[in-house]
Amino acid sequence: MNAKHGTARMRSLATELVKLRGEAGLNTRSAAKLVGMSASTLNRLENGGKVIEPEDVSALLVAYGVTGPDRDRLLNLSREPHLPGWWETSGTPLPQQLPALIRFESEATQIIHASMLRVPGLMQTAEYARAVMTSGDVTEPETETMVATRLGRQAILSRPKPPHYLAIIDEAVLRRPVGGPEVMVSQVRRIMDLANRPHVEIRILPFSAGTHTGLDGTYVILEFFKARTIVYLEHKRSSLFLDEANEVAPFHEATDTLIHTALGPGDSLNFLGSVADDYGKG
Repeated sequence: MNAKHGTARMRSLATELVKLRGEAGLNTRSAAKLVGMSASTLNRLENGGKVIEPEDVSALLVAYGVTGPDRDRLLNLSREPHLPGWWETSGTPLPQQLPALIRFESEATQIIHASMLRVPGLMQTAEYARAVMTSGDVTEPETETMVATRLGRQAILSRPKPPHYLAIIDEAVLRRPVGGPEVMVSQVRRIMDLANRPHVEIRILPFSAGTHTGLDGTYVILEFFKARTIVYLEHKRSSLFLDEANEVAPFHEATDTLIHTALGPGDSLNFLGSVADDYGKG
């Protein structure tokens, strides 16, 4: 199976295996030798270019020293590699699917984030991100790890060939004073700076637009050159990837509707400026 046509489930599993190998301090050749396969075969597994059989996953997890719930979770993932999408629940504030999300963001040619609650992660300042996590009962060490990871993810918007990034943001996101006025001034100006980049488009949904389809919830659409489009949904202790065409289509339709409802790029930039001014007066 060509990696570019694999399901999100298979691509995520491959990403986690790469991460675990690195944490075990093994290179591809040494890891392959431990489980009795060729380095080229392991490369194809890690690239998502070959279906990963449960037996191979089990052997690799033994080599990497992975046991307990993580072992069970990854084995279950490998038993149904062709199924579209899946839901996972985490008992910690650190999402289990974060490595997969980072990989998908890095491979995407277009990312669409319709955000109704918070500033999208790819645009958050460190102070804003820290304030969000502190309010969510995340411990200080976990907070700093998550902030650093979030800021690291933002590098995709600055690389030589970045994805096209469209953020559709409800006014409520901007009016909620996360971290206080000073944090919000910096945050709104950060969004304005990004909006001036040619590959970034910001659309604001003002309160004056009334009710709109975005109120059904925040979502992220990730599109690729030769792979299934993925929709990512995240909740407090769980996250969901969708990649079946009939499940993804409603989110594309919602995006078209929201673009029609939202302010245009120029008016959105002016709106952001007025919000920053309002916080500055406070």
